[in-house]
Amino acid sequence: MFPPPHIYRDWQLTLQVARLYSIASFFGLQAQKPLLMTESASWKSFVPKDWRIQFGLVLTLLWFVFLAIYIARNVGWGSFMDLPIDEMGAFLEGAFAFLAFLWLVIGLFIQQSVLAENNEELRRNNLHSEKQTQAIAATELNARQETFFKISEATRRQLGAITGLLFISSQGPVGNGSYTSEDLAEIWKQFASGDSEVYSRMFLTMAGQEGVDMFDLFYGTEIRHNHTENFLVGFDRLVKLARECDTDNIILDSLVISAHGLLNLRMRELHPTMKFREIAVTNTQRYLETMANTLPSDTNE
Repeated sequence: MFPPPHIYRDWQLTLQVARLYSIASFFGLQAQKPLLMTESASWKSFVPKDWRIQFGLVLTLLWFVFLAIYIARNVGWGSFMDLPIDEMGAFLEGAFAFLAFLWLVIGLFIQQSVLAENNEELRRNNLHSEKQTQAIAATELNARQETFFKISEATRRQLGAITGLLFISSQGPVGNGSYTSEDLAEIWKQFASGDSEVYSRMFLTMAGQEGVDMFDLFYGTEIRHNHTENFLVGFDRLVKLARECDTDNIILDSLVISAHGLLNLRMRELHPTMKFREIAVTNTQRYLETMANTLPSDTNE
């Protein structure tokens, strides 16, 4: 069985191409061009790229030509070869002094350029190292902030549970009876659904009402006293953790101005035996003045 016509044509074309490659190889057409390219590349590799070295080589060649002409016209090559060794040495010393000084100056300039390049490379490396250090610091700060948010969520729920126990102790049936067990159950459902500051907001709302003794709510009994101090300790630890990962006090400000934070300030003010230092937050007036100084001036005025 004969092959199909298109396969036969492709086979003939392949055979013709192979024959052309064989003929080209026989006449050396394939090896000639790479050889020329290799010779050109090898010749260029010996040519110095620095213009100062090229200038020095040209000047050295011209100086040798000048010495040859000088010897031929004023001394003569025969007489030059017959000179005593001390006179020939003195002549060569004076003849090559110019070249020695020339290449000394060229080497000095090349060394200065190399030192400048090395200094520039060191500067780029320092900048690169500084950027790497900043990137590592930013990554570490980001990791600390992510860790803080995870811990903060658990701590805020813990503080919400403490305020819930404090609220039940003071406002529930065991306290003044302002809220029934059914009311407390509804509020607890709200807390369980994710609102960890519901009890703190209720305490802050009660602080604005007449006839409410906040000191009694926080420190009236031993149980309330313990709950309040547990709240103070938990919130203070959260504040310290926020300061370690917050360079601009953004996280700290939001923490202090929250319902838990405002209730913490009230508890600190009413503590019977301890006087706490004020939590340092962003000075709003000073920050606004900084904003006003950094804003671009209106050129149309």
